[in-house]
Amino acid sequence: MESFDYVVIGGGSGGSAVAGRLAVDGTRRVCLIEAGGRNDNVIIKTPGFMPFIRNSSNYKFDTVPQKGLNGRIGYQPRGKGLGGSSAINAMVYIRGNKWDYDNWADMGCDGWSYDDVLPYFKKAESNERGGDDYHGDGGPLFVSDQGSPNPTSHAFVEAAASLQMRPNDDFNGERHEGFGLYQVTQRNGERWSAARAYVEPIRDQGNFAVCTNTLVEKLVIEGGRVTGVMVKRGKRSEMIYAKRGVILSAGAFNSPQILMLSGIGPAQHLKDNGLDVVLNREAVGGNLQDHIDYVSGWETESDVPIGGTLKGTLKMAGAIFEHRRKRTGAMTTPYAEAGGFWTVMNDAPAPDIQWHFVPAVLEDHGRENVKGYGFSLHACVLRPESKGTVRLGSGDAAAAPVIDPNFLDDDRDIATLREGIRLSHRIADAPPLQVYGPTDRHPVDLNDDAALDEMIRNRADTVYHPVGTCRMGADDDAVVDPTLKVRGLEGLWIADASVMPKIVSGNTNAPSIMIGERCADFIKAAENR
Repeated sequence: MESFDYVVIGGGSGGSAVAGRLAVDGTRRVCLIEAGGRNDNVIIKTPGFMPFIRNSSNYKFDTVPQKGLNGRIGYQPRGKGLGGSSAINAMVYIRGNKWDYDNWADMGCDGWSYDDVLPYFKKAESNERGGDDYHGDGGPLFVSDQGSPNPTSHAFVEAAASLQMRPNDDFNGERHEGFGLYQVTQRNGERWSAARAYVEPIRDQGNFAVCTNTLVEKLVIEGGRVTGVMVKRGKRSEMIYAKRGVILSAGAFNSPQILMLSGIGPAQHLKDNGLDVVLNREAVGGNLQDHIDYVSGWETESDVPIGGTLKGTLKMAGAIFEHRRKRTGAMTTPYAEAGGFWTVMNDAPAPDIQWHFVPAVLEDHGRENVKGYGFSLHACVLRPESKGTVRLGSGDAAAAPVIDPNFLDDDRDIATLREGIRLSHRIADAPPLQVYGPTDRHPVDLNDDAALDEMIRNRADTVYHPVGTCRMGADDDAVVDPTLKVRGLEGLWIADASVMPKIVSGNTNAPSIMIGERCADFIKAAENR
């Protein structure tokens, strides 16, 4: 039985941050447990290879059939291996809106207002533009401008501007609203995952153990305290002992799954799965929120965008060669190169739609090979009202959890998405994009609500931002308190997107890293009490 001061479960965005911050000064023995591998290869590191990332780095979860999506089964990719989803995502660096965090504080999460979290975003960040009131320049997470954005991405920003939707060159600065090119988590033309930021620089320190390809079976709980973790390496189960505590950072799907496998969750559900109830917590696995997203697509006459033709393949081969030699060129693309935030509903307190512009035609999350040239435009609902659940399918830790986002259950979500799609088409119809001769791949009468809603239910799905299943709050029903400590147990914290009480208005990687940073400081403060 190995023994450490702290054991961190999950090497994703939050887990890498909390493990790295606890271990870096050498005063604590820290073990990081990750179910996947190291993710240290050219496919992961090269941004343009994102569509070709292997199954070993992606859980590739499915949802249950979604009533709001006409019974379709949704796709839920999640990162597996060090870096978690930051090793397979589009690298977009977005924090969300100031209102999001002030709203968390209003919901009872003291210490989580925008003014409280901004210093932690800055602490994590090393922005190539330098530090200022909103950005850091000395953190481990490198944030860069794109090196070789596609001309159509610029045209998208110009198209929005032609409709009086103003440009924004810093979505994480003073103003969230507007359209522009995204900054990305890259360094010198390579993906800079949370693991490259926080884990790899110190993985050889004697006080830091990184256990990859290790499956967590359950938490070990003795006398109301979490004292360790049961893991499986190959065919062998063993215990890793945590003298000071365990930090659960397995993400919005796997964190509640591990809690429930350990007897922490809705009592009747645990009993139905043959598990003893250690702590009845109805909120575990509830409050699941995700950004429902619709992808509009256009085929183009021009060969400027990325395409699946022979000419496009030859261009990609040249781009791969350039990237291997100089780390520059088209293979630095995050694919979601440009985007924007805008308000489409009159009662919204902040922008309620986000766009991701991709200079390629996407179908079925990129899993369908589309030949030819074109561009795609995602529109997602930033603060959906629909909420779902994560539940156990069995008592087997290796089995996938049962995921039900309950997409479009609340009519307000489809009403917002409807307006976002209409605006997507207005942008595509503007002159800067019309020069490419776009043809709509999924034409519909945009003035017909019923027809548009039917198309949404037939084609919409996630944009990969599940949160909320171990929510934070001041109430007794909350899974964690505002210091991220699990209520009702000693020696257990949660540090990942599952603690968000309400989804943020943007991509969730940067906020998850911020949560990991904060958790490390909460733990250090608890040591001194």
